[in-house]
Amino acid sequence: MTFAYDALRRRPDIEGEGLVAADAADRLILDESAAARAGAATGDVVVIGDAYGALALGSAWDGCRGIRVHQDALSGERALAANAAELGLADAVVSRAELDAELVRGARVVLLRLPRSLDALRDIARLIAAHADPAVVVVAGGRLKHMTVAMNDVLREAFHRVDVTHARQKSRVLIARDPHDGGDPAPAAARVEAPGAPGGVEVRAFGGAFAGARLDIGTRMLLAALAEASSLPGGTSDDPWIDLACGTGIVAASLALRHPAAAVYATDQSAAAVASARATVDANALADRAVVMRDDGLQARADASASLIALNPPFHSGAALTTGIAERLFTDAARVLRPGGELWCVWNSPLRYRPALERLVGPTRQVARDPKFTVTVSTRR
Repeated sequence: MTFAYDALRRRPDIEGEGLVAADAADRLILDESAAARAGAATGDVVVIGDAYGALALGSAWDGCRGIRVHQDALSGERALAANAAELGLADAVVSRAELDAELVRGARVVLLRLPRSLDALRDIARLIAAHADPAVVVVAGGRLKHMTVAMNDVLREAFHRVDVTHARQKSRVLIARDPHDGGDPAPAAARVEAPGAPGGVEVRAFGGAFAGARLDIGTRMLLAALAEASSLPGGTSDDPWIDLACGTGIVAASLALRHPAAAVYATDQSAAAVASARATVDANALADRAVVMRDDGLQARADASASLIALNPPFHSGAALTTGIAERLFTDAARVLRPGGELWCVWNSPLRYRPALERLVGPTRQVARDPKFTVTVSTRR
């Protein structure tokens, strides 16, 4: 019996809108890796970047066990766990939040969904080259529209041999062998001038973190608006300012540097973002006042427990454009905000989020706008 790709679900991630839990690239990676996986011993197979479990559970369906899996998104981890339980394969996979040596140590087969960031791919390739079995075979694939020739070059930085398969259903696979020049991931470092942060902020960013070690223009606009506010509610140890979908943690760090007595709380579901934000906190000597958590939204926070949340919402689910992620975050922010609490949000002006903010959070006023970005403050009703 063949593996039932259609049985996989994306939950707790957003569903509908034409979004799928498995695609042609997943099928091609499994087909191209079948010979390498045949007869694999327990622990030989590692899966990286599996969106909702197709690669890990397809391998388990074929008999592999002890499959180590790293997914950057926490929602992906939870979808994998739910799908594995429904298919009776929960004992075949082990999720690991860290992209580290233990994830790939001794691996003989690595299945990889190619990340869109070349820096993220470089981190992964060098890690595998440093710690996997010298005979490791890396089967890395993706959709053609998201692949570039530069990915081949990045893989060649860590593998002597990189072969390219024929395309199928607008997908392709790269197969890398014979590792060399490996190493553990290290964050990029930069000092950036951030509005309201005297002397700037030391930013740290691992390869998969949004915007890298720089200040993107939307976040800059949000920080400028926050810096111009005459006062901000909260900021105490029992009511910290929250940096939701924090990325590298630059908003949390900037607020804490501008207000030396303030407590901040940063959260993101991306493992790369959380590792980056923790490194940013350490680089700015803020560990005594800043907490960084990996969480799907604000699930770890109690209802009506915060007075201020800052948010620059993502608008991609994997490669797909969607407004669903932002609306989920608005809803979660509304739950966590106290009555009268404030959600400071920056968003791409063409997305026109204001009606959703009014509906889900409360009265919303515009505090800054240009053709690209809008900053609003929504008060919890």
